[in-house]
Amino acid sequence: MKKWIAIIATLGLLGCFLYANQQWLHLTKYAITLKKLPKEMDGLKIVQISDLHHAEFGHEQSKLIEKVKNEKPDMIVITGDLVDRYHYDLDQSLEAVEGFVKIAPVYYVNGNHEVSLNDVPQITKLLKDIGVHVLENQTLSYYRNGAAIDIIGIDDPLNGKKTAQMLNEALVGTDTETFRLLLAHRPEYYQDYVNAGIDLTFNGHAHGGQIRIPGIGGLVDHQMNLFPTHIEGIERQDQLTQVISRGLGNSRVNIRLFNPPEIVVATLHSEK
Repeated sequence: MKKWIAIIATLGLLGCFLYANQQWLHLTKYAITLKKLPKEMDGLKIVQISDLHHAEFGHEQSKLIEKVKNEKPDMIVITGDLVDRYHYDLDQSLEAVEGFVKIAPVYYVNGNHEVSLNDVPQITKLLKDIGVHVLENQTLSYYRNGAAIDIIGIDDPLNGKKTAQMLNEALVGTDTETFRLLLAHRPEYYQDYVNAGIDLTFNGHAHGGQIRIPGIGGLVDHQMNLFPTHIEGIERQDQLTQVISRGLGNSRVNIRLFNPPEIVVATLHSEK
């Protein structure tokens, strides 16, 4: 009898641990100092949402929305894979976005899952209808205290275009002296971002390695690559600072271990 009680207790604890790894929303906060950022933008707070896939956090995404709202961001950026091609539920994902647009301006770029679903026009139409700034290889100006920065967004290269080509398209008519903030799903193309004169990027895609080993890092990503690189945190290359989210959801491999769903909160500071 004691043996069965121990087994049941162990299984219960394991179940709680696995559930917490999928549902415990973790805030990762960064303070980032940037050379070209106008002094008028000092203190700009950006919340990044990435790789939601088919995850659900509370009724109508209420827990996720509340976490974001409590941070009082100046803007919210969504860096792709808002939906999942294996468990496609656009309405569930839109519940979160409908909450976000009531908090702050929302900027979005697609990921590989949106492209692979062949439903990008419908997804982007519905996002625009609820007030999201959808960036499809284009640049928008963001104003604060009389100063401006460029917010650039590119599509996922699964659409058949090379990253450099999409950046060239997006940057037509922009000024190289203006601070450039890029939203792009994939972090591994960082050299293209450097070459395009990007100052700051927000990316996702690799889910932080999906399964992480404490003190070591990502063991395997969502595509089953061992010890993947460019999967989370802040990376710097030349003038580029790259913020990589571990994301919120799963795809195919439906378990995150030692890798709780992540909301990134980045506060930008100017050196000027």
